[in-house]
Amino acid sequence: MLALAALHLGDVADVAIVTFLLWMLIVWLRRTRGRFALIGLGIVFALYLVAQQLGLQLTVWLFQGFFAAVALVMIVVFQDDLRRLFERIAVTGLRRRRPRPGPDAVESVARAVSALAEARTGALVVIPGRDLLDRYLEGGVFLRGRVSAPLLESLFDTHSAGHDGAVVLEGNEVARFAVHLPLSVDNENLGRGGTRHAAALGLTERTDALCIVVSEERGTLSVARNGRLDEVDAPALVQELRRYVHDSNPMPREAGFSRWLRGMPSHWPEGLAATAIAVWMWAVLVDAEADVEMAFAVPVHVANLSPGYMLESIEPQEVWITLSGSRREVNRANPANVQVRIDAEPVGAGSHSFEISDESVEHPSDVDVVAVAPGWVEVQVRVAEDAG
Repeated sequence: MLALAALHLGDVADVAIVTFLLWMLIVWLRRTRGRFALIGLGIVFALYLVAQQLGLQLTVWLFQGFFAAVALVMIVVFQDDLRRLFERIAVTGLRRRRPRPGPDAVESVARAVSALAEARTGALVVIPGRDLLDRYLEGGVFLRGRVSAPLLESLFDTHSAGHDGAVVLEGNEVARFAVHLPLSVDNENLGRGGTRHAAALGLTERTDALCIVVSEERGTLSVARNGRLDEVDAPALVQELRRYVHDSNPMPREAGFSRWLRGMPSHWPEGLAATAIAVWMWAVLVDAEADVEMAFAVPVHVANLSPGYMLESIEPQEVWITLSGSRREVNRANPANVQVRIDAEPVGAGSHSFEISDESVEHPSDVDVVAVAPGWVEVQVRVAEDAG
């Protein structure tokens, strides 16, 4: 049981901070390609905490060696995700804001891709969010031209040298065209999509960008965001673009921490999970290591009576022992490993008083004896009936 009554204001703040950090981590993990591997590692870590709580020293030792090796492997496997995470922290901390496409630019993009869809001309348009895209973009030609429907339609004209690549917007400008994007290998989500769809999905799996895809085979519009690819019609596309531009480029007063708080209600299941994990970690890692004192009754045992004598009575039969140590170790103390033992070897028949010293109390080495009450016991010894 958690010692909730012993919670201090500092403990509450500690749990609240860890809960918030875990909440952000869980939300991030849901968008990570290796989230299932990380979930598996989390389960192994939970087993490690349980083994530590139960005092399984060999198991704990094996887990510690395992985590040392896994830490190096995880850095290699998740290097892209970790780099993106730290970039996001840096961008949020510096309150870096990209130029946001204005209403005219949004309308121009919607008109252009709708016209291209009607003409069954393939197209791929990238609208950056807060993440840095440069390391995912290959090739391309820098343009810096103002966004307009005629410009976009001309860039994707089949007679244009760069029509097979992607167009990357930057605010109200076309920053680059004929750009190559990383391809997704998620065939289930990709469905019947072609190379453009795979490129759009691949970029949105790695960043928070939004990609618009026009299928030249079917003449359909699709939107890729957060590793998902959905087919939309023209009106829905406009609404999606407006919502995305607002969400990914908040006003200064909404930047950083306040934006995270504004998004919390939509991620309340992750918040509940983060709270439960934080409280459990506090109980296992912090509260279990806190120094406490606990008193409980322990029976008195008399040993080493001389031959021919027998024990008649002990008064009192139990004494109160107060132990000090970590909560985990003190909770493990029980009558099986804590005893008061009186050495009666030199005494004969009659009443005898014995002082209960620390040496008289047998207890685990991880706890200390703070007090014994009462400090004396009276032992009545008589001659055994068969002794004479």
